[in-house]
Amino acid sequence: MNTATALNLDRQESLREEVLRGLRAQPRRLECKLFYDLEGSRLFESICEQPEYYLTRCEVEILERQGAAIASVLGPGVTLVELGSGSSSKTRLLLDALESPAGYVPIDISGEFLEESAAELRRVYPRLPIAPVVADFTAAMPAVAELDVPAERVVTFFSGSSIGNFDPDAAAALMRSAAAIGGAEGCLLIAADLRKDPKVLEAAYDDAAGVTAAFNLNVLGRLNRDIGANFDVDGFEHRAVWNPDASRIEMHIVSRGQQLVRVGGVSLELAAGEAIVSEHCYKYTIDGFAEIGRMAGLQREALWTDSGERYSLQLFSQSAGS
Repeated sequence: MNTATALNLDRQESLREEVLRGLRAQPRRLECKLFYDLEGSRLFESICEQPEYYLTRCEVEILERQGAAIASVLGPGVTLVELGSGSSSKTRLLLDALESPAGYVPIDISGEFLEESAAELRRVYPRLPIAPVVADFTAAMPAVAELDVPAERVVTFFSGSSIGNFDPDAAAALMRSAAAIGGAEGCLLIAADLRKDPKVLEAAYDDAAGVTAAFNLNVLGRLNRDIGANFDVDGFEHRAVWNPDASRIEMHIVSRGQQLVRVGGVSLELAAGEAIVSEHCYKYTIDGFAEIGRMAGLQREALWTDSGERYSLQLFSQSAGS
């Protein structure tokens, strides 16, 4: 067995154990990072184009209308490190606005999709050092000093409001680590979705075309492919509901009937109507998200919203003594 094969088997076994821990929990759950294999990443890009999915349009509006102001606050010569970069399509607006950016480090868990995106970016920005990193940023954020890009001033960029996938304590911990990527002077430019009409929120996560449903259920197909599970994907349905008490959208994969599923040699019995939690998406007030930053030992330096004040980009720096 060669080294690459051994590493692949180790990753497969680690994934299998992680999945089984989640499926044995009560309620059953799957980590939302499992969405992002190549097919899942492509489906998410399609979600961003759906009319109900306001988040991308709001972020694009902020970057187009406020890009110069954001760039002025960040300053020249920035190395931009992006967590969960995906296609980096919105990031181009920021890169175009920045004065003489020194480098770009996209970090994403989907290696194949990341390489496709990085190749396109190198074509568009031939003079910009681009150093893609395949990683689960929740587990290990590489020090920029170890990467082959200039790093005099580092800004960590976390777009798409993915911070909403983490409960408040975990969100604060992630923000703290993200800001520290660039050392003591590092800062964090982060997107946070804001509370609004529950009907608007639920529609954004359950579009009429069924793209989000396909994205959610693709997790089961991925587990069949990657760890030899035997989920009958047609035996499940997508559900997205607003939980006002927790201020979050909850996405579930719901069993249509009683069924027996095998994962890595382990049998799991699912009841009719039983839900597997696949994602939580927290929505914040402006003051509420500033409090998450304070929990992280960060202070907010700037805030930008779209014209409808539905969505925000916020800049945090590390507080003295944090």
